[in-house]
Amino acid sequence: MLAQTGGLAYISPMKRSILLHPDPRLKKLAKPVADLSDDLRLLADDMLRTMYEAPGIGLAAPQVGVLDRVIVLDCVKEEGEKPRPLVMFNPRILASSDEENTYEEGCLSLPDLYADVTRPKVVDVEWMDRDGNAQSETFDGLWATCVQHEIDHLDGKLFIDYLKPLKRQMMTRKMVKLKRELARG
Repeated sequence: MLAQTGGLAYISPMKRSILLHPDPRLKKLAKPVADLSDDLRLLADDMLRTMYEAPGIGLAAPQVGVLDRVIVLDCVKEEGEKPRPLVMFNPRILASSDEENTYEEGCLSLPDLYADVTRPKVVDVEWMDRDGNAQSETFDGLWATCVQHEIDHLDGKLFIDYLKPLKRQMMTRKMVKLKRELARG
């Protein structure tokens, strides 16, 4: 969608379709982003819009069918608190704590399915921001869980891969049934 502002035209972000498990693209390894382009920045804007409208707190490019190492997240959930959207190109976990947290995780690619997943409580992450600048930050609690969950997507891993086989199979069967129902209209 083309928009006008102050005589300048720009493309406003659009909502993208989110792939649903099981989709083979969700299991593929995303490739590193070599150079930032306007197309990649637009992808990030689209991903933020898609994430907020879903609604969710994180989204990885493979979930919208793009196999690039790009994630977006915003774990601010308190009413009235200012949003903190983060866009990460080529995010990488540098270190993680021995201490762990267990959160009930969900995923936009597995709607309405949740399970407890245990991950490191604190992680140090580095990434490139939308201007091409190197960034790093220590994330704790929900933010740490979310960034790990999204980076897993870049490596072709879903939160259900942390579950026991029987529970993972049960969730996959539910998703196959949902996709069949959606295909019927």
